[in-house]
Amino acid sequence: MRAGGVSVTPVVEIGISSSVHKYRSLAAWQAAHGLLLLTLRATDAASHPRCYALFDQMRRSAVSVEANIVEGYALGSTAQFKRHLRIALGSAAESECLARVAGEVGYLADDRVKALEGLTGRVIRTVQGLLKAKLSHPET
Repeated sequence: MRAGGVSVTPVVEIGISSSVHKYRSLAAWQAAHGLLLLTLRATDAASHPRCYALFDQMRRSAVSVEANIVEGYALGSTAQFKRHLRIALGSAAESECLARVAGEVGYLADDRVKALEGLTGRVIRTVQGLLKAKLSHPET
């Protein structure tokens, strides 16, 4: 098939099991998804001429939290899942740090910062709990 003079290969369904999508039932993913949405909304609503780099990094770290939980889960290996959970944990800590900085320099309102910090704390607790569960029951 050609589109605009470029050969395009049709997308083929690769038959990913529906079990891969069960990550949505994880409390850690649910919290991370909420953090990502809140971060995107908070940084879109606030506009300051010098905040672009900080807000961009806030968005990236929040994306990383959710994406690493999903990626680790999808790989199907306990070792890989734990590795990605640790990365998600680091990204969550980064998100919390950046939200605090954004508040301290006046780029985000205090109520937004408190909401981000609260949700980030929940993400950290749930990811740590998942890690502990995986460490004590490595076969699950």
